[in-house]
Amino acid sequence: MIVLVGVSYRTAPLEVREALAFPKDRLAEALLRLREEAGLDEAMILSTCNRVELYGRPRGASGDGAEAPASDAAGMIESFLTRFHGRAPGALGDAVYRLSGADAIRHAFRVAASLESMVVGEPQILGQVKEAYHAAEAAGTLGATLNALRNRSLAAAKRARTETGIGRNAVSIAHVAVELARKIFGELRDKNVLLVGAGKMSEMAARTLVRGGARATVLGGRTFEKASELAAALGGRAAPLDALRGELAAADIVISGTGAPGLVIRHEDVVAARRARKGRHHRPLFLIDIAVPRDIESSVAKLGGVFLYDLDDLRGVAEANLRERMKEAAAAETLIDREVRQFLDWFKARDAVPLVVALRQRAEDIRRLELDKARRRMGPLTPEQEEALDAATTAIVNKLLHSPIVHLKESAQNGHGPEQVSLIRKLLGL
Repeated sequence: MIVLVGVSYRTAPLEVREALAFPKDRLAEALLRLREEAGLDEAMILSTCNRVELYGRPRGASGDGAEAPASDAAGMIESFLTRFHGRAPGALGDAVYRLSGADAIRHAFRVAASLESMVVGEPQILGQVKEAYHAAEAAGTLGATLNALRNRSLAAAKRARTETGIGRNAVSIAHVAVELARKIFGELRDKNVLLVGAGKMSEMAARTLVRGGARATVLGGRTFEKASELAAALGGRAAPLDALRGELAAADIVISGTGAPGLVIRHEDVVAARRARKGRHHRPLFLIDIAVPRDIESSVAKLGGVFLYDLDDLRGVAEANLRERMKEAAAAETLIDREVRQFLDWFKARDAVPLVVALRQRAEDIRRLELDKARRRMGPLTPEQEEALDAATTAIVNKLLHSPIVHLKESAQNGHGPEQVSLIRKLLGL
């Protein structure tokens, strides 16, 4: 049985999620305490900006579990969560959710596949889930059950990303800007990116462009020191705002987000820059205006070879891309549901495994005992006779056990495993 207690962006505001987050430098301590204080054999903690989830396998639990033990375990996990963060018992109220058995397993698969993410298809969650399991493994709180959940859920998440379009088409403003740049230029290597202003969204887009091989220049005005710091972080250079026309002439991609009250890049600035583009007059110029009010005069979009996108244009592309992702999410949902069913079948069938091993061992012990009796009665046998006798008795045992073992595994998968196992153990004295 797997039990899960958590909060997410769906159930709790940011200030609550922040208060319940587990710092990386205390994660090992938290995992060990969770295992001991909540009475668990295994424990894992997933802590991101959008969710805090605690997974555990209660001591002595197996299979899909009974409702009462799951409820008790969830209560103990929630108590640990509030106690660790110095909050009053029961303070989380409806913000916390508690799942067990099949529901917890299905949720774990969906989280890894980004189907529970704020932005469906976002790639970060897969890495965050991997890190959470790795931290549990390093702390010694990851056992066979959670390790199996790790392997199967991560494999299913990777399949969802590769076999459906859930991760295609950028949906954040910064990534949409980069996606459009790739469509215009193809290869980003050696393209010149000019940042006018040093806002967060501009920085995110610029960092992605630089990772693709572009070179960055940051224009700074009154905050030239900030522009210099950002330029250094991007491996580029800073320039004063009065160098705008010269820098425009050298730029392939311009990201402007100053927050200035009026226009920063006017029609005549772009015309002058186009004329000054030594041998590059016909190369495209991609202007991205993410400022409110807008920085770039809208009439520049009419100039040949100039592509201008403002915040509304980018948002429109992002929304269209998100609609495409949501269509693909249906295919990912189907894939994940199938993977969850297969895992649940395997998980439930584990109840039968110790009995199957014991049953085979009991049958083998009886076979060997009767063989010894037969040898004493028959006297010495040739090697060929020994081999034939051994093969015949082994075949008889396998055929006799085949149907009971198949039935036992099927019963376990159908949720009747614990009762069947207990009955057969009593009948056979195992």
